[in-house]
Amino acid sequence: MSLDEKFDKVMARYDELRDTLAAGLADSGDFARLSKEYADLTPIAEAIAELKKARSEAGDLAEMIADPGADAEMKAMAEEEFHDLTKRIPDLERKVQVSLLPKDEADEKNAILEVRAGTGGDEAALFAAELFEMYRRYAGLHGWRFEAMDVSETGIGGYKEATANITGRGVFARLKFESGVHRVQRVPATEAQGRIHTSAATVAVLPEAEEVDIHIDEKDLRIDVFRSSGPGGQSVNTTDSAVRITHLPTGLVVSQQDEKSQHKNKAKALKVLRARLYDRERAEKDAARAADRKSQVGSGDRSERIRTYNFPQGRVTDHRINLTLYKIDKVMAGEALDEMIDALIAEDEAARLAELG
Repeated sequence: MSLDEKFDKVMARYDELRDTLAAGLADSGDFARLSKEYADLTPIAEAIAELKKARSEAGDLAEMIADPGADAEMKAMAEEEFHDLTKRIPDLERKVQVSLLPKDEADEKNAILEVRAGTGGDEAALFAAELFEMYRRYAGLHGWRFEAMDVSETGIGGYKEATANITGRGVFARLKFESGVHRVQRVPATEAQGRIHTSAATVAVLPEAEEVDIHIDEKDLRIDVFRSSGPGGQSVNTTDSAVRITHLPTGLVVSQQDEKSQHKNKAKALKVLRARLYDRERAEKDAARAADRKSQVGSGDRSERIRTYNFPQGRVTDHRINLTLYKIDKVMAGEALDEMIDALIAEDEAARLAELG
């Protein structure tokens, strides 16, 4: 099916929905579903209408320019308008094509962020803490809520692992390409010889799952309670408020001890477990789909090295799209992270458009 045929199919469905809803023909059970479909199609239909109008105007102008009897002044104006339209039409075509790409159902969801220290000992843990703070600042710049859920500190300001719940509009859509191994190259504060060390931290961004997305059966869970402890082993409180949940069918284990209430820790642990199970289910579907896909910007593989932060040279390189920014301070402050993320989204859209044919 050509793109123009796809456009016509969308417009036909849009008109059908508009007429059905306007005439009150949808029964109460279908009304909400059809209204949502109509609302989703409206910006696409408007973009297609804008494109068709621009193409039609360009055709009329081309005829005027080709007419030997046309007034010279009118022809000059037509040539100027035609030139502007021919520059605008490819942008309109891309806008429509992007709007027709299959939507990731998780894009509008909130996210669970997990950052873990990898190879590199104390230096890896310090870098993990810096990455966690980078995402906290980035969330703040976007007006999102960033709630640290569970942080395991090393005692020198580093994090062995840290989990946060990020809520706001389109959180997962912007953060989903951050999953993978982030590598850092710099001279650690503890390095007397001034040698550059390479360390790593792993980032996982999971879409927050609702109960309707993932049902967890209580009989599939083993719940252990224990006493919370802070860095260095000191006791945080004297009650068994920390919770460890093991999902028996998959072996996934989630611990939560930040809250003083066992009930709150259990609720948070279940939220993380649900997100991990949902992510696992999505990964299985993506793996099946990937067999048909020619390229992927991010496979979501947690072992894939996606980015290098080189402090001596002040640069950050994303290896998936070969983009290097010489503004490491602004990236770590969350300010320049959008440049990376926008480029990753654009690359993903381009790859999917190529597959659309």
